[in-house]
Amino acid sequence: MGHFHCCSYSEMSSTTLSFIFFFYLLISSSSWLLCFSSGAGFNLTTIAFDDGYNPLFGDFNLVRSPDGRSVRLLLDVSSGSGFISSSMYEHGYFSAKIKLPSDYTAGVVVALYASNGDVFEKNHDELDIEFLGNVEGKPWRFQTNLYGNGSTSRGREERYRLWFDPSKEFHRYSILWTAKNIIFYVDEVPIREVVRSDEMGGDYPTKPMSIYATIWDASSWATNGGKIKVNYDYAPFTADFKELVLEGCPMDPIQEYPDFTTCKEKDAWLETRNFAVLTPKRRSAMRKFRQHFMYYSCCYDVWRYPVKLPDCVIDPIEKARFNETGRLRFSGSHKKQAKIAKARRKKKQRAASNERTDV
Repeated sequence: MGHFHCCSYSEMSSTTLSFIFFFYLLISSSSWLLCFSSGAGFNLTTIAFDDGYNPLFGDFNLVRSPDGRSVRLLLDVSSGSGFISSSMYEHGYFSAKIKLPSDYTAGVVVALYASNGDVFEKNHDELDIEFLGNVEGKPWRFQTNLYGNGSTSRGREERYRLWFDPSKEFHRYSILWTAKNIIFYVDEVPIREVVRSDEMGGDYPTKPMSIYATIWDASSWATNGGKIKVNYDYAPFTADFKELVLEGCPMDPIQEYPDFTTCKEKDAWLETRNFAVLTPKRRSAMRKFRQHFMYYSCCYDVWRYPVKLPDCVIDPIEKARFNETGRLRFSGSHKKQAKIAKARRKKKQRAASNERTDV
């Protein structure tokens, strides 16, 4: 049997030690989240596609399963595709298990979101989960966002990586929207909570919204700021949806005299459900996710928002990871960082040598 040589700390560079520590944290947090998200679940009631949804566009690229309980959305050179809920909802829990396209997906966006933009064009509300494709060999990323009353100039984007490959198997993605708060979930892991406050004013979504799922060509912005486009040599791109959940209070948004009391009972029921309760264990999972997998947050983007948005809760550990643009401080590769450090050392050595020569 061969011998494994473990080098001492003195034999390791600081860059190597930093990499090992980061890798350890990443593996530890991933394992913990995996254990947490494979729990008993939320005891959800799923529906057949036709019981809650209708095709939105690209009907020929929307394929129902034989049992009608799942659907596949395709993007090809002719069109993307999508579906929309049959009703609009005043608050609710909206969810689906999704498997994303694999291999080369640059420029492709798959989205699960709530919106009323087709009814309130100038003052719409929106809640987004958007998956952003990438070049082959690089992982999917995703973002969450929300708008209220047309507040598109004050977008509340956050971007993340995942602790698994979302193209290999199904995972559940969910949005809980109540009168008090909004929670975004990946499986049973809460990844973001926005608590309503008086200071938010109309920026908090309040009007009834439809639920959408889409796949489309977002070459103009989705991958590397739009520098890498969709390559249709890899088409069709397919996103699969199953175990659909629509829990909410249906409401007509343009009813002349709407009865806002009709949803109070449903709202009260929603707030008692398992998925509406952020236990200490769930809050711990959310902190771990955000500290290790979030790579952009509007809350730390002081260039864009010199005055902090009222719903931002500043976590010192999160804040330490981000620079003034809301992006990670150390986003470069370790090799690149090592080269920079080496160049600085050489510069100092040359300066010291010059000083000795001058003497």
